[in-house]
Amino acid sequence: MAEIKTKVTDVKPEDFINSVENMTRREDGLKLLEIYKRVTKLDPKMWGPSIVGFGMYHYKSERSAQEGDWPLAGFSPRKQNLTLYVNPRNYPDLLSDLGKHSTSVACLYINKLADVDVEVLEKLIAVSFADSKEKLT
Repeated sequence: MAEIKTKVTDVKPEDFINSVENMTRREDGLKLLEIYKRVTKLDPKMWGPSIVGFGMYHYKSERSAQEGDWPLAGFSPRKQNLTLYVNPRNYPDLLSDLGKHSTSVACLYINKLADVDVEVLEKLIAVSFADSKEKLT
């Protein structure tokens, strides 16, 4: 089995975000960093080359032999969008009030923060983080 590449690194999240070429994505990444710090009350760590993560849990897949560590909350200011790891299908009411976005099974995608209600987004991040922490107990 291949080794998992998404691990905590020594790169400072601020340095990574400040290296993002797209100015809007960079500014939005810095705003998300502040929101996540406020919500989680944790220091951010870089996970692999592009994920800003908060906290950590150990997972073991029931479908495969894969296991590893993953952040309890996280986001990435990717070239094509802001990607937030929040299990969006668990929060349809918040998503309906969020604004312009798209989703996958485990991610929320936003083009820019100006497209969404940031207060609703902060609630979504807080609820998702609380749910992730609760699964550990």
